[in-house]
Amino acid sequence: MNYNKKSIEDIDVAGKRVLCRCDFNVPTKNGVITSDKRIVAALPTIQYLIAHKAKVILCSHMGKPKGEWKPELSLKVVADRLSQLLGQEVIMAADVAGEDAKAKAAALGEGQVMLLENTRYMKGETKNDPELSKELASMADIFVNDAFGTAHRAHSSTAGVADYLPAVCGYLVQKEVSIMGKALANPERPFVAILGGAKVSDKLNVINNLLEKVDTLIIGGGMAYTFLAAKGYSVGNSLLDETKIDYCKEMMAKAEAKGVKLLLPIDTVVADGFPSPIDGPVSVETVNVDSIPAGKEGLDIGEKTRALFADAVKSAKTVVWNGPMGVFENPTLAAGTIAVAQALADSDAITIVGGGDSAAACEQLGFADKITHISTGGGASLEFLEGLELPGIACLQDK
Repeated sequence: MNYNKKSIEDIDVAGKRVLCRCDFNVPTKNGVITSDKRIVAALPTIQYLIAHKAKVILCSHMGKPKGEWKPELSLKVVADRLSQLLGQEVIMAADVAGEDAKAKAAALGEGQVMLLENTRYMKGETKNDPELSKELASMADIFVNDAFGTAHRAHSSTAGVADYLPAVCGYLVQKEVSIMGKALANPERPFVAILGGAKVSDKLNVINNLLEKVDTLIIGGGMAYTFLAAKGYSVGNSLLDETKIDYCKEMMAKAEAKGVKLLLPIDTVVADGFPSPIDGPVSVETVNVDSIPAGKEGLDIGEKTRALFADAVKSAKTVVWNGPMGVFENPTLAAGTIAVAQALADSDAITIVGGGDSAAACEQLGFADKITHISTGGGASLEFLEGLELPGIACLQDK
């Protein structure tokens, strides 16, 4: 995949109607936005378009209305918040690509901003229906994709419209593509990748792809126990995918053949069972990975492993991290994830955290400002690490 894409700065937007796909899929409770982080993240692109006299038509999905008009998933709350943040009215369309949206788009003046209704109100959106793509494109002269979180989906508003309009990226997508793209295509070495999370099956292709690129691959979280089982250890009641033991053996052999250091936990924090979020403190003990007691479940990396992993990060020049080291939602089982986040925060390397739980951990722990880049897309950043082509990026014009 070519990561060198044209951005809003490479195209003349003055006087043009610009359809800009944002990620306004914000959490709400009782009709009130509980975190406006995604709206704030979109501001630099929107403000650039306003300042350069574009007629701005924003679009996004919210939730999963599945082609039905669900009032609780209306983007009206986003338009209201965006109006406050921009200090100007954001005109709200009553539909997605219908008469109201088209009339308002046609009447837009330079520097004005409007927002279409939830794109997933339309059944054709998630099917990348060419008719819907055409209708959306008919309102604009240029398409800007600034929604990295949905770049791995080929939907009408993320990729389909680019069949009918010149397409470039906004600042958010540009940052993701340039930083993550460079890290994977031409990393400063040593290059260390840290993978965590529950299931090996979620990360099969990521492990395989990263072994082609990294100097050290660190595996923690629930997925580590299948690797430990592949080494012949008994893992008690820990998370184990028996169908993937042979795969883990293959990956360990591949790492050895390629001269890649593959680090697995050497000790683990075990408990009697998986805690529920409301359990509070859990009774735990730390054991070496070759002596996990029957009936006990490994739920976090131990102290020796934390030191081992942090040490590997110290010498790195590029570090990519995706997935927690344990059940970090429970304070008793968060030490491993905290240790990895701390190691990245203390590092002088280029540090990239793939979205989802690892991003949440960095933010909760107050390390976000010490990380080079925290990805805005969980699924998209995972597919990026797999080396897959992302439809919402592949459709943009190359420089």
